[in-house]
Parts: sequence; structure tokens; C-alpha cells
Amino acid sequence: MVTFFTATSLDGFLATPDDDVSWLDLLPSPTEDTYSPFLANIDAIAMGRSTYEFLLRHEARGGDWPYTDHPVWVFTHRAFPSHAGVTLVAGDVATAYSEMASHGNVWVVGGGELAGQFLDVGLLDELVVTVASRTLGAGKPLLPREATFELVSARLLGKGFAELRYRVA
Repeated sequence: MVTFFTATSLDGFLATPDDDVSWLDLLPSPTEDTYSPFLANIDAIAMGRSTYEFLLRHEARGGDWPYTDHPVWVFTHRAFPSHAGVTLVAGDVATAYSEMASHGNVWVVGGGELAGQFLDVGLLDELVVTVASRTLGAGKPLLPREATFELVSARLLGKGFAELRYRVA
């Protein structure tokens, strides 16, 4: 199972035009943690370059690398410092997919473009979107592709968020 699990603004942006996600901190916390149970069922992670850079900056400011228990594939054409368990991939998602899938469930984290690449080659199974009650007006789109999904469930996560779960149609 390949899942794009992410948060988005009400107007469909993952981050501001300069890849900032701190706008999420301006909202009340969700009333339910859906991230931890989701992560407990993930075996491998496909990550975009911008998300990886964000995590490296967070770590440089004293944060911890959050994915020590999961192998991570970072899709990039740049050279970066790498953690144990992190593989930098310059190729397409289809080439790296078989190795990722051999671990089990794959989480596509960070990057609507990366999720779109999985969708393009028929490898994306579901989309789990936590919609925040805030608009950004511009930024990095949730999924910069035309696609049809089937809504599987919707639930309220407090006054600031709703979680929508879709299956690829």
C-alpha cells in the first residue's frame, strides 16, 4: 500500500511558495493524533527533497531525525548529508519502488509533486489529507495533477482540522 499522508490548507496548499509549513503552528492542535497510528503501520518512506531539507534544518537547530525506525528514500538530484537508512535517489519513483515496497507499506511524505509521480505510474493507492481551517492564497499545491479519487471517510479533528481519506479511483 502506498499512501500520501499530508496536511493541506483549505485552499489546497501544502506549504507557502518558499516551502514554509509553520502556518500549521498557528492553528489549534487537532483533538486526535492520527499521525502516530498511521506511522505505526508504515514500513518505508518516500520523501521529497524539500521535506528532507526542512528536516535537516530542524535537526541542525537541535531537533532529532524523526525516522530512525524506517528506511527512507529521498528523491533528489542534489547531494546531501545522509543518515543511516537514508538512500538518495536521482531516478524515477518506479525504479526505486520495488525496493521500497519490499519493506511493506510506503508513506509518500512531503511533496505533492512526488505524490503525483507515484500517481502517474499507477503506484499511489490512497490519499489521507488533514485539511486545515486556514487559507494561504498561494504555495506548493497538494497534488499538481488532474486525478479522480473516491472519498472513503471524513472525520472532524477539532475546530482546526478535518481528515479526509481517499482511494485512487
